[in-house]
Amino acid sequence: MAKIDYDKHIWEGWRVRDFVQELTPVFNQIQQGCSWMKPFQTKEELKAWCKDNQPHYKKHIPGVYNHFLNLSKL
Repeated sequence: MAKIDYDKHIWEGWRVRDFVQELTPVFNQIQQGCSWMKPFQTKEELKAWCKDNQPHYKKHIPGVYNHFLNLSKL
């Protein structure tokens, strides 16, 4: 498990922590089966979801991906 720098600046004042906070409620709904999306089955699905659902910034952010990867236990 890689160490995640939650205070790393990503884009216009947004840090890894901010992106994680924005995505956490939806991630939890998906993983608990309370969404139209099925829980993530592969690392690739999770990576694509993170990129597509990050507000304002649609590039891969390793810290955000790794945070949710650790939670998902894929």
